[in-house]
Amino acid sequence: MKIIKILILLIILLSSNNIYANDKTFDQWLLSFKTMALKKGISENTFDDTMKDVKFLPKVIEYDRYQPEFYEDTKTYISKRVTNSKIKTGVSLYKNNLFINEIEKKFSVEKELLLALMAIETNFGKYLGKMDIVSSLATLSFDKRRSEFFTKELIILLKLIDNKTIDPSTLYGSWAGAFGNFQFMPRTISNYAIDYNSNSIIELKNLEDSFASAANYLHKIGWKENQPCFFKIDLEQNIPEKFLNTSAKKIRNKKKIHYFKKYIKNFDNIDIDKNIRVAIITPDKEIVPDAKNLSPAYLIFENYELILKWNRSLRFALAVCTLKKEFKNEL
Repeated sequence: MKIIKILILLIILLSSNNIYANDKTFDQWLLSFKTMALKKGISENTFDDTMKDVKFLPKVIEYDRYQPEFYEDTKTYISKRVTNSKIKTGVSLYKNNLFINEIEKKFSVEKELLLALMAIETNFGKYLGKMDIVSSLATLSFDKRRSEFFTKELIILLKLIDNKTIDPSTLYGSWAGAFGNFQFMPRTISNYAIDYNSNSIIELKNLEDSFASAANYLHKIGWKENQPCFFKIDLEQNIPEKFLNTSAKKIRNKKKIHYFKKYIKNFDNIDIDKNIRVAIITPDKEIVPDAKNLSPAYLIFENYELILKWNRSLRFALAVCTLKKEFKNEL
């Protein structure tokens, strides 16, 4: 595992040198981006006020290339995020904010899921991020790896500011441009965030607005209340490779549960309708060298795939669902 981390760091350094050395190129990009933004309807005053202190942030590129999802095995990833401390804090937060019950009922999204997401995203608001979101998004827009995606996010952010939907003075968050208790990207804010406490502005560091916005997002993408996320399985060695999903980019080869019977050692322990369509994931197979025992392995359901829309990481979704179950046991 140490060798993998060293290799990743070397790749970061080698791929980043050209970008860091050329601030003039970033300045040129900023000029062309302004032209694009004005054509998209952003007012010049909003653009100038918002972008006047924007900087290229080399650290953002490093974070982008070295995410935990790329190198931590599943056991390590989950154990760091599903802790007794988080469970205790989440239970206390819920008991002191019973409006969460109202949100659960209104949007048909379990409070345990909302608590799990907030716990993993920001440790209940303790780690909201201190990065200048505008500079982060500008840096990632300038970078070539996912330029189109982050350019669109930055344009949406400028529109939100232009429309006075959000307060630009509060825009500090993650290196990737995510913001608030549940780490919403600008597009998610635009499409799903709501002013739940009716004070004429969306405040995603406010508990009411942030919980309601997260629940609204999950409800609208199709979350099925009280349905499972995954079931841990033991696989036979003869399972064809094509059935093993190791990436969150696209889940493939879904079948009804009973189709996989001959490949699952603990099939008789699965107490779920065997006609439900599922897929199999083996999240460690790509990052653990010579992983041959196909462990851990999971059957994943529709709700699991919906969490992938929130964050396209197999381990993130597993951690959220695991913590959700822990909260269910406590509340």
